[in-house]
Amino acid sequence: MEVVVEYWYADERSGTRYAGDPRRWRGDDGVPLTVVPRPGLRPGDVDTGVRSLWRYRAALPGDLRPVSLGEGCTPLVPQVWGDGEVRFKLEWFSPTGSFKDRGSSVMVSALTGAGVKELLEDSSGNGGSSVAAYSAAAGIAATVLAPEGTSPAKVLQTRAYGAAVELVPGTRDDTAAEAVRRSAHTTYASHNWHPFFLEGTKTLAYELWEDLGFRAPDVVVTVAGAGSIVLGCDLGFGELLAAGSIAKRPRLLVAQPRNCSPIDAAFHDRQPPPFAPTVAEGTAIRQPVRLPEVVAAIRRSGGGTAAIGEDAIAAAARRLASLGLYAEPTSATAAAAIDVFRARGAIRPGETTVVVLTGSGLKAADRLRELIG
Repeated sequence: MEVVVEYWYADERSGTRYAGDPRRWRGDDGVPLTVVPRPGLRPGDVDTGVRSLWRYRAALPGDLRPVSLGEGCTPLVPQVWGDGEVRFKLEWFSPTGSFKDRGSSVMVSALTGAGVKELLEDSSGNGGSSVAAYSAAAGIAATVLAPEGTSPAKVLQTRAYGAAVELVPGTRDDTAAEAVRRSAHTTYASHNWHPFFLEGTKTLAYELWEDLGFRAPDVVVTVAGAGSIVLGCDLGFGELLAAGSIAKRPRLLVAQPRNCSPIDAAFHDRQPPPFAPTVAEGTAIRQPVRLPEVVAAIRRSGGGTAAIGEDAIAAAARRLASLGLYAEPTSATAAAAIDVFRARGAIRPGETTVVVLTGSGLKAADRLRELIG
């Protein structure tokens, strides 16, 4: 009898496909995978009776039983910034204070359905606390590896959910390498590697589409470390385009701190500048595992990238706070890039521009104390 496969994973680099399995987090040759794009939604497919990202359940693969804390449905707030209006998407209204809850909810739901009882995650902060929260909600024992320099507030939050936190000496990349080494003996639920995490982040595209009266913005400005928002928007808007629900993709304009800007360097086909510590700690990833895919997504959208200096990030954090928006410095990197992209003509007068603010300033009180005083 023929086995019916509900969804497939794809290796975009070789074209290899794998039958969908939540326990699989990479290809046999060690490359990252994505879920093969799903049929996009029409307005009538949105389950408006559900107040969370699970209102877009029809766009998600598999027969998932949601592990949900009410993630999604975050505010989209118009605000004047410089010479024009933008709309800030306040992802810090998510249950753990960052956009990572979109991916964690869908990923942990898939792993729970597969019978997983223990998992391992690595993170510089927000991803770890998010996976820990959803693991707690699902009754899964979580171990989170984090760089030794991670903000104490983020470590405290992760431990509060009952996760075992181990601080790893060295850089963010050293932490990731240690997690991959341990993955041979446990379920690795990496927010950078796992295909289902991107299925959760793609709901940001669906939500913006609904926020704007079932149309796409012209521009989405976001910060990127590993690039999961970029890839999620690429997946979600791509599905909506294929379904005929939008006329074109929004341009993805991606900001990174100059001190750690491998995506910007790869997009412009040049060597990245020497790494240096950055106040935007959530982006301090020197070797994003999906770097070719992130660059391809930006190009597919007709977008671009910018590398932002530390002083400009700090100034943007203060400027946001003066508007009542208390964003962590990682988020402020996207706001700092608005002026840069406008000066280049990448953001044009009269366009609908969405700026994603990924995490709350409460996540980085020590950093903001230094920046604001």
